[in-house]
Amino acid sequence: MKIQEFKKYCLSFNAVNEEYPADEDEKILVYKVMGKTFAITNEDKFERITLKCDPVKAATLRNLYEEVQPGSYKSKRHWNSIDPNGALDDEIIKEWIKDSYDLVVESLPRKKQRKLEAMEEE
Repeated sequence: MKIQEFKKYCLSFNAVNEEYPADEDEKILVYKVMGKTFAITNEDKFERITLKCDPVKAATLRNLYEEVQPGSYKSKRHWNSIDPNGALDDEIIKEWIKDSYDLVVESLPRKKQRKLEAMEEE
């Protein structure tokens, strides 16, 4: 997966914004839905994508794929870091990005979920 494809895919979801919260030299790129993070990467290096994941699934994916490691920047129980330049198919990475987005949306307060649902209906 290339950085431009990653960025375009993350921004394709509803109510997503991208931020550079760290030092400009770092180029850490964070994608959020309604203020909550669902994807993190280093835009310059693009060596890993950190995504939220169900803890059981996270452990399983680490055992199945060499490219999947405990999450960088976040809780290693709930986050995985994926090598986007490894042997993984782009479609499976996209599936995991979507899973991360969905997990974060599910964790939002009900009021924000309703607001997001209303945005999707427009």
